[in-house]
Amino acid sequence: MDSLRGVQNVKTKMASKAEISDNFDEFEEDSDNEEEWEEDEEMELQEDVMCLFCQQRFPGVDEMFKHCWSVHGFDMAWAGRTWRLDSIQFIKFVNYVRTEKPSCEDLMKYKPGDVAPWEADSYMKPHNPEDVLLQFDIEDMLENTENNPVMNSIGATQNGNAEEATVTLSVSEFNELCQRLKVAEEKSTKAEEQIHELLQNMEKMKIVTKDIVMLQSQEPVKSQNVIETLAEDEDDAYFGSYAHFSIHEEMLKDKVRTESYRDFMYQNKDLFRDKVVLDVGCGTGILSMFAARSGAKQVISVDQSDVVYHAIDIIRENDLEDRVTVIKGRIEDVDLPVDKVDIIISEWMGYFLLFESMLDSVLYARNKYLAPGGVVHPDRCNISLVASCDPDLHSKHVTFWDNVYGYKMTCMKSEVVKEASVEVVKADKIITDAVIVKEIDVCTCRLEDLQFSRQFSLTVKENGQVYAIVSYFDMFFDKGCNSKVEFSTGPAHPPTHWRQTVFLIEHPITVVKDEVLQGKITCKKSRKDPRSLVISLTVKDFTQVYLMD
Repeated sequence: MDSLRGVQNVKTKMASKAEISDNFDEFEEDSDNEEEWEEDEEMELQEDVMCLFCQQRFPGVDEMFKHCWSVHGFDMAWAGRTWRLDSIQFIKFVNYVRTEKPSCEDLMKYKPGDVAPWEADSYMKPHNPEDVLLQFDIEDMLENTENNPVMNSIGATQNGNAEEATVTLSVSEFNELCQRLKVAEEKSTKAEEQIHELLQNMEKMKIVTKDIVMLQSQEPVKSQNVIETLAEDEDDAYFGSYAHFSIHEEMLKDKVRTESYRDFMYQNKDLFRDKVVLDVGCGTGILSMFAARSGAKQVISVDQSDVVYHAIDIIRENDLEDRVTVIKGRIEDVDLPVDKVDIIISEWMGYFLLFESMLDSVLYARNKYLAPGGVVHPDRCNISLVASCDPDLHSKHVTFWDNVYGYKMTCMKSEVVKEASVEVVKADKIITDAVIVKEIDVCTCRLEDLQFSRQFSLTVKENGQVYAIVSYFDMFFDKGCNSKVEFSTGPAHPPTHWRQTVFLIEHPITVVKDEVLQGKITCKKSRKDPRSLVISLTVKDFTQVYLMD
């Protein structure tokens, strides 16, 4: 649709061939008053000249520029005025386009005041010394087109003055543009309909799956079958979600998370010096760049999400492409350029630590690629539980259904509490001490260790009511480190994008100071979607099964 650039939203004037001829006759009359070109220069510029954007050739520069506008949507007169190209700048521009072959869309990104890529002095060197364009007088063209009604209308449109702009087209050109626009609109409408239908089907599947999961047996899924049971469409949805930039923006802005990884690597450069590092799930490549700047001789960055295409640009933009290699694909499917690596880094943690099952992929990479004596970082983590006495948190999700615009919807309560929520929990509303219910050594644990059952005890610190059990996790960078780093996602610490996982209790539990609440937690992977979790929680006389999906 290059040819539509600058034409949309333009007030189009239909004209006969005679009208077009009149316009150009006016232009020729104005040009008669200009200084005549030297005969040899005029002959030279009538030699064939190749288009800026394709291989087509033309008998003259003017014909080539008309082709650039009508086919590629690029107006050289507008560009010259907008970018203030003088003769020297035009030569650089031509050599840049001939050498780097940017698309018309790439060129149109540059606005007045931007540092254009053709500013470099290296583009004074001719790409082709015989190129007729290098002899073209851009300043003369800009001066002569200042009063050209056709060229002015194009320039006005691309500068945003669409209301005042007119463009003269032949009937055939106008009909061609209308047909292209019609085809584009039909494709857009069809795509929107398909997306709407897909979203409806996904919502129906989610409801049915949820009902099945909540009724299924509490037996854990066999760990050796976990990776095999991940359906391709489920993985596509998972990795597709990480193609959205908002997710990466949220993670990068999480200073607790990002600065902990940065400090661990920057403060332990002896650990990384001359080592081969594997980054599993690299995303935008921030951890890979930390590793490269910490002295790693080679960093291999792997991610299935389409964000890797941007990671490549980011790494190149920071001049690290000689040390960082980006590979698109699941770590279970790709072939690495090395047999073994010295260090594996990954930010694999999900809500409740284990949600999304990305740790499974890290353990796969560890078992296949980690050299003897190598380390995985972070190397240690744990999951803790506390109890919350915050009635507002409970009201927000549960008692809300007692009166919804004057109507009772209490039947919704039992359904709402089945879904674990992710919240920032107030530290002053924690009514018990904390207890660790799971510890994981990432360098040695097995897949089956990621599904667990554990008895626990919570000691009450004051009289009150328990409205929810709250989970959080702690991460540790210990092994092989001279300077150890750790961070927590608990309520008493600065909030992170993981926040805390909240398991609401439909009927609050009354407790007294120093009372010990006995409980049990079971965590397993969902049979229908192993990236989801099914968590069974018992506290005192309360038992509930929660789904994290």
